[in-house]
Parts: sequence; structure tokens; C-alpha cells
Amino acid sequence: MLNIRYELKETTGKISLPDKLGFGLVFTDHMFEMDYDPKVGWHNPVIKPVENISLHPASMFIHYGQAVFEGLKAFRTEEGDIVMFRPDEHLERLNRSSKRMCIPEIDTSFVMNALKELITIEKDWVPSREGESLYIRPFIYGSDPFLGVRPSSKYKLIILLSPVGAYYAEGFKPVKILVQDDYVRAVRKGLGDCKTPANYASSLLAAEEAKKKGYTQVLWLDAVELKYIEEVGTMNIFIRFKDEVVTPKLTGGILPGVTRKSVLTLLKDWGIKASERLISIDEVVEQYKKGNLVSIFGTGTAAVISSVGWLKYNDMEMTINNGQPDDLAIKLFDEISGIQYGRKEDTHNWLTYVVKQGVEIL
Repeated sequence: MLNIRYELKETTGKISLPDKLGFGLVFTDHMFEMDYDPKVGWHNPVIKPVENISLHPASMFIHYGQAVFEGLKAFRTEEGDIVMFRPDEHLERLNRSSKRMCIPEIDTSFVMNALKELITIEKDWVPSREGESLYIRPFIYGSDPFLGVRPSSKYKLIILLSPVGAYYAEGFKPVKILVQDDYVRAVRKGLGDCKTPANYASSLLAAEEAKKKGYTQVLWLDAVELKYIEEVGTMNIFIRFKDEVVTPKLTGGILPGVTRKSVLTLLKDWGIKASERLISIDEVVEQYKKGNLVSIFGTGTAAVISSVGWLKYNDMEMTINNGQPDDLAIKLFDEISGIQYGRKEDTHNWLTYVVKQGVEIL
């Protein structure tokens, strides 16, 4: 069994968080780090002060993109407990992404315990204000200094912590989305269902062009026929018609979101018909024209639920539900965030406790 080494910095005084945290701008004092070598496997686990990474210029992930990452959150509940939301799902997805990218899988139980240790050390960084949380970013990269196309033999796992506010500046206010058919994000059987930097890099140009036109994000179509809706660059998408709620099925080109999975479970609990199937953009336009399109919302770790008020495809801009979030999107947001902050019962055991009633859970 591996033993975590501790190299903790001296801290003085109470941590004072900014009034407006933003997203991904503030980082805690410490990080978790672990190395992989084919001779000994994953080893050398350490919790140490956050510091710059020293890399050889030929480190393979820089040149060939062999890296994966995750994004999950910890919350301070109304009772003062600290919990993580479905961390097991995120660590399992990290392993699935690693397998696709030829990266050695981690022992999820060990990393879960290491994550608890890290958050316990940094517990004062977990915000207590409504809507704020501690964002958790595990990532793995290939570190061999070698210029050649092959999997790296050595890797590094790092976990960073960042207290955050709302991901979208609009908050729960509905956002404007542009359907993209000039570019594609990912192809089925490619890397689309992995959380790897390449998928995000390929989305940047379209996202920048959309922002210049006044849109918050891009809704991607499938890369083969440019016909079927897939996902927004930062979230999965749900379409609410009058007779059902639908979300694109997982075909290999879509990230299997943890919040997406949670929403499908809640809809089933509530007796709402929900389908995972192919949805063409033409079907969305047709149902909008018929008055059968009730609402559109996105799901993701960062924003939880993001209501879409306007959707543009070619020359047609659709105003969804008069530009207002509908009752279902609000109910889902209230339910998931209520569970995360301890206001609602966790009937599905989605929460993993780090601190409960003042006691550290390790």
C-alpha cells in the first residue's frame, strides 16, 4: 500500500476569499502529485505546495497531446459538512479517458482517499457562500522527453483545487447558443467521449467566433452528416418537447456527463418521459415551428443546469420559452444544488463526505 508523503507549507491567519471568485482564477495552497514509471507503477504520492511544473521541452504531451483530465466539485453544506458530488463517477471516467489515450489507469480507491486528504488539509478554502464551491481538477500527462509518436512510458498525476463561483457570468439567466456547422468538434469512435485537451482545443475557434456574434457557446453537430445534435462545448444538452425530454444518445462523440447521468435519474424518479436518442437539428426547428419546443437546457459540473433562451441555426434564431428558464430546468437545478449543499435528501448516495459534523472522514 502506498503511503502519502506530506510537504506542507506554513500558513498564517484565516484564509480570506475574494468577494467575487470567478472560475479557475484562485488556487489553494497545496496540490496532490503522483508519478508513474513502468517498472514500479504509480508511486511517490505527495501532498505539497502548489508550484510551477518543471518540464523538459521534449515532454511528449506537449507535442503529441497525451493527456486527460477531470472536473468535479466539493461543497460546504448548510450544516458545515464538506462533501464531494459523485467523485467515484469522475475517477472512473478519468480511467476510461486514460485507457483511450494509452495512459495507465489509476487505483481509484487510493486516489479517492488522497483527494479526501488533500481537501481536508485545504478545508478552509471550501467556500460557504451560496453558489460557490471548491472545483477539483485531476489531470495526467505523458512526461517522457522524446520526440516520436508513441505512448509515453512515464506519467504524472496532479490534482489542483480552486474555490470558484458561477461558471457563466449570466448565472442562471438563459444563455444564447449558436449551432455550428462550419467546424466539427469530434467524431464518433474518436476522442469525443474522452475528457482530453484535444477536444477543447478543437472547440476554441468556433467558440470565439460565436462570442463575437453575441453568443455564449456553440452547439455542435455530428462530424459525419452535420445533422444530429451532439453537445455544447462545456455541457451536455437536453431538449424538452411537449411529450418528452430528449438528450443525444452516447455514440462515442459525446462526453458522458456525470450531471447528465444525474438528470436522467431524476427525470425517471419524477415519472417524466426521458429519451436518449439521435436528435436532428431539423427536428428541433420543425418542433419549434409547431410550438412543441418547450425548453432547452445544458448540464455540466461547472454550471449544473444552464438554461438556453435563444438558439440560432443558419438564418433562424429561435427564442425558447420567451427567453426564460422553464419550470423543469429550475426544478432540476434546485434539486441537484439542494443535494450538493445539504438542503435536500441524498436518496441516491451521490455525496461523499470529507468532513461530517466536524469529523474528518478518511
